[in-house]
Amino acid sequence: MRNRVFCISWVLLCCCWSTHGEIFTSIGQMTDLIHTEKELVQSLREYIKAEESKLAAVKSWASKLDALTRLSTSDPEGYLAHPVNAYKLMKRLNTEWSELESLVLQNPSDGFIGNISVHRQYFPDAEDETGAAKALMRLQDTYQLDSEAFSKGKLPGVHSNAVLTVDDCFDMGKTAYNDADYYHAVLWFQQALKQLDDGEEAVVTKAEILDYLSYSVYQMGDIPRAIELTRRLVAVDPSHERAGGNLRYFERLLSKQLNEMNQAYQPASEEPIQLGTYTRPKDHLPERESYEALCRGEGLQMTEARRSRLFCRHQDGRGNPRLLLKPMKEEDEWDSPHIVRYLEMLSDEEIEKIKELAKPRLARATVRDPKTGVLTTANYRVSKSAWLEAEEDPVIERVNQRIEDITGLTVQTAELLQVANYGVGGQYEPHFDFSRRPFDISLKKEEPDAFKRLGTGNRLATFLNYMSDVEAGGATVFPDFGAAIWPRKGTAVFWYNLFRSGEGDYRTRHAACPVLVGSKWVSNKWIHERGQEFRRPCGLTEVD
Repeated sequence: MRNRVFCISWVLLCCCWSTHGEIFTSIGQMTDLIHTEKELVQSLREYIKAEESKLAAVKSWASKLDALTRLSTSDPEGYLAHPVNAYKLMKRLNTEWSELESLVLQNPSDGFIGNISVHRQYFPDAEDETGAAKALMRLQDTYQLDSEAFSKGKLPGVHSNAVLTVDDCFDMGKTAYNDADYYHAVLWFQQALKQLDDGEEAVVTKAEILDYLSYSVYQMGDIPRAIELTRRLVAVDPSHERAGGNLRYFERLLSKQLNEMNQAYQPASEEPIQLGTYTRPKDHLPERESYEALCRGEGLQMTEARRSRLFCRHQDGRGNPRLLLKPMKEEDEWDSPHIVRYLEMLSDEEIEKIKELAKPRLARATVRDPKTGVLTTANYRVSKSAWLEAEEDPVIERVNQRIEDITGLTVQTAELLQVANYGVGGQYEPHFDFSRRPFDISLKKEEPDAFKRLGTGNRLATFLNYMSDVEAGGATVFPDFGAAIWPRKGTAVFWYNLFRSGEGDYRTRHAACPVLVGSKWVSNKWIHERGQEFRRPCGLTEVD
């Protein structure tokens, strides 16, 4: 039996990537964890057979995971498309399997312990679990979903049995609490308390939840409600080490405030805490509200007058021989700046080949630090990407040639084809594709020219291929003029980042909205200025 267990170990090792970390940023790579977890359950079954009489608790655990992995392995990507399933996968492999290991160590079995220990190096870590939790909160904010919607798996247009338990909600709250994010901590502790009050069983106690919740509410400035919650805590656990002191402090603080404002005491609201009870703190992004509204399909500036100026046509690349017999279907998405969509840009076979080439080398997507010009990861870009050269496969060469034929622009000076897969709540907040320096003299001098070392000029245009449909979320939005473009598998969108003068078109600041449900795959080609002198001649004015 022991040989068989370690045989499974080696099979799993062959299936895992060589490095781990930031697993939550790519649904595509997370699917491997589904199969790994399935194999771990099978290994666990072998262990149970060896010590059936001693491991009744472990057998119950295995039965639960067996049912779960049957569901997840039937359609790994579809299963992980639901953000709650993705979060719980992170949590199981980072936290709960560790608890199982401790249980097994009480009745040692070399085979099983050896198996799980070997695989631990490929498991998600605490950063992954925290990242997945914060992704749920990001989705909660962007799509204005209350905690109960996530807890019950009730996402827009999705019917699922993916649920969050009291302990899951409490852990979500603690993730926010440990990050001093009391706004989200309050929402999740409140949900944990509600489910516990409704009779759901949990490991965490009501006193623990009330302790964290009351302090988080105090941090949000709601002292009357903090007093009411602390009184509940004292009633539940009169001997609690902090409750009595906190209650007296809150009461003195409230009395002082009321005296200073010459106001009478008003009891705390009896309405339960929910989305909108407290104001969400402002952050670094000035267009946060308009950006998130567009992600929800709100605030679109598509008027009837503008719609009347949008057309569809067959595009033959100005008589390009490769497009004469089968021209591309082109649709206007926006009039100014002009954004077009090409239908049937990529076939299903081409998409699968591109994903196959990219998946083994997916790495956390990076951005250029505006001060140093150095590539680095950032919380506002959550995805994994890979760069593919034309020489790697005829499909890549064919796609590059097709982009050149359609746009009439040379791709000889373009960047490699970048493939990206978005993970749990994957997004890319508003940004410019072009470098604003040295073209914008208003920028600080220390901000470098991001593309100077390439010697090919600025990013003239963006050609973005959608390689998957997305069940909910994941739109490409332009906050400046109120446009939202939704992913459609096999299509592509194209726009110019620069005017003919070479000046940046600041209206093209855009974002990839968080993926609410689904797995979003895209590939893009950034076309540079050099080599386009006769293909897109300069205009006579700055904004031609």
